[in-house]
Amino acid sequence: MIDQFKKQIDEALSHGMGPTAARYALACLGAIPGIGGAIAGIAGTWSEKEQAEFNRLFAAWLKLQEDEIREIGITIFEVMARVDQSDDEIRKRMESPEYLRLVKKCFRDWSAAESEEKRRLIRNLLTNAAGSKICTDDVISMFITWIDMYSEAHFAVIRAIYKSPGITRQEIWAAVHGEAVREDSAEADLFKLLIHDLSTGHVARQHREKDYYGNFLKPPQKKRVQAPSRTLGSAFDDEKQYELTELGKQFVHYTMNEIVPKIAASASGTGTANDATAAIG
Repeated sequence: MIDQFKKQIDEALSHGMGPTAARYALACLGAIPGIGGAIAGIAGTWSEKEQAEFNRLFAAWLKLQEDEIREIGITIFEVMARVDQSDDEIRKRMESPEYLRLVKKCFRDWSAAESEEKRRLIRNLLTNAAGSKICTDDVISMFITWIDMYSEAHFAVIRAIYKSPGITRQEIWAAVHGEAVREDSAEADLFKLLIHDLSTGHVARQHREKDYYGNFLKPPQKKRVQAPSRTLGSAFDDEKQYELTELGKQFVHYTMNEIVPKIAASASGTGTANDATAAIG
């Protein structure tokens, strides 16, 4: 039966001028090991008259697959439902080789079965990347890598810092977990690792003063007025402030902002941050 559906899908896609959804769906499925070989060579899309037939075949095809492919199917259609396909700039963007490469990378690097949160981040990224050009595709590609590399615990810390720039480690811990723990606990070790990962990954950093031109200023020298402490620095320090880097802020915009209305490109072909309603919580 699977071979029969493959043949029917091949026939449905091998001719006609079709909507953006065809190329988009094929890019998604073509990135999946074992499935890509069956459809990666299909370059055509369906005509308006053939849409209903393809939809039926595609739905039946998805029912035969594992949960991961079903999740990818859901993500495909959620992205398509959130963008304004009547906008020529968005349609051209979604049919461009650059955008389709991002789509393939998303579904090659991300395991759909891993978590619902990561699926939403991927969906938001692909939706925002279709209508917004705040940063380059190379940066968006790096965001895809971040989604794969970081855990839900990392994303919880990112949200806390985004909501309260200048937040301290103690405040981050209180916002994410709330309950106090010992300095020598596994929870404290994990928290330090999360902060280290985001700092070395250039997602977050300690707050820095800067001048009018964006140059970071050296902090003033502090005069020691009391004897040094006998204890090491706390994992839950309440003095040093943290903020997202510019890359971190763009990551939040692309992945943690829900698009409530359909995205429409501006006259210049780019969207703005005002197009999105924040769903960071």
